Amino acid sequence: MRLKGRNKVSPEFSMSSMTDIVFLLLVFFMLTANSPNALDLLLPKAKGKSTNTQNVAVSIKKNLEIYIDSDRIREGEIEAKLKQELAGQVEPTIILRVEEGVPIEKAVYVLDIANRNKYKIILAVRPK
Repeated sequence: MRLKGRNKVSPEFSMSSMTDIVFLLLVFFMLTANSPNALDLLLPKAKGKSTNTQNVAVSIKKNLEIYIDSDRIREGEIEAKLKQELAGQVEPTIILRVEEGVPIEKAVYVLDIANRNKYKIILAVRPK
């Protein structure tokens, strides 16, 4: 006597859920990989809140190289480049990223430029 089970297990596998997960991961990595501030700086630690409003980023590395966004620039050209980049902005904002160990005079130089031109400036730090 042969007995047949009523519940058969189907050997088929639906790939649609796996495809959805792979697509979401692909989109996530594409969005996070294109960071506008690609310079690797070790920022000082401090408590505070972060903000996403940014027009231009000024970065000063430990070896005193200065970058506006990702373009290397000489110290004497900072003000002219900032005026060019922020021309026509309603609320011009600079985010200042200064690596640990940089003399404070370099940061104050950029702060003074922002103050003279009435630019809003944000100092970037690592969270504590």
